[in-house]
Amino acid sequence: MIPLRETAAGVSFSVRVQPRASRTAIVGVMGDALKVTVAAPPVEGKANEALIRFFAELLEVPRSSVEMVSGGSSRNKVVRVAGVSADAIRARLRV
Repeated sequence: MIPLRETAAGVSFSVRVQPRASRTAIVGVMGDALKVTVAAPPVEGKANEALIRFFAELLEVPRSSVEMVSGGSSRNKVVRVAGVSADAIRARLRV
């Protein structure tokens, strides 16, 4: 189970991203981070955008509610989702 940090700005969690995969999906947990494969390449922010779109669709929130707090050029990122409780995120992520 990954730690979810709930604040007034939203719920934050750590993500470990593997770009250029065959599909975009959650593939497991790595330490305290959710491991996600992304089909997009890590060029010109395409993998970051694909990650944000993926979480917006999965959590059924507007794309504007999902933001990358840190790790823009790293495989280790922190994602924050506004407008959803930690319990709802945990239920949707199933981790």
